[in-house]
Amino acid sequence: MLTIRTFTFNPYQENTYVLYNEQRNAIIIDPGMYGEKEQTEFLTFVDQHNLSPQSLLNTHCHIDHVLGNYFIHERFGLLPKFHEGELSILVAVQNYAPQMGFRYDISPIGEAFLNDGDSIRLDNDELEVILAPGHSPAHICFYSAAQKFLIGGDVLFRNSIGRTDLPGGNHQQLLDSIKQRLYTLPDDTVVYPGHGPSTTIGFEKNSNPFIQG
Repeated sequence: MLTIRTFTFNPYQENTYVLYNEQRNAIIIDPGMYGEKEQTEFLTFVDQHNLSPQSLLNTHCHIDHVLGNYFIHERFGLLPKFHEGELSILVAVQNYAPQMGFRYDISPIGEAFLNDGDSIRLDNDELEVILAPGHSPAHICFYSAAQKFLIGGDVLFRNSIGRTDLPGGNHQQLLDSIKQRLYTLPDDTVVYPGHGPSTTIGFEKNSNPFIQG
């Protein structure tokens, strides 16, 4: 069974997730730590819980979700895994980060990419990759059918949706992704988004002002 720990990092208030099991093995998703204070906070948690990170995953590759990729790689030797369609988004970060005043340590590029329907295993636990583009060209989510939760990135928020005015964004595509890929999940699925508080599929289907089920 996976335990989920949420950190809120960097000026964008991005949610970084650590999923870990009884064996103390862990998956890191969207590391957004920025600066020594946030890096120390993260490492302190890992050390206190005696965790052994096994995988580094990115839902997508906008700057706020990859600021810590290099740090995690240096500390734990992990290469990020994401959809190949996000590669150009990741490469662009190194060009615009200085213009936005960010010190950006360039993220390494993984040796393998993730595709829709792929399975990510951590011992006896499993996450399914769900392709849900629109906020970015090849955004993916990570779904646990056994525990009914979704690490959703910037697709669906509590009473909101991801922005689509960034390069590679497409508003109609985002709405289609939510309706066809997320709203088809069980209503009691808990959604852990890239920003803000968690929500459920059922709550958003009934009350989201942008798209209801």
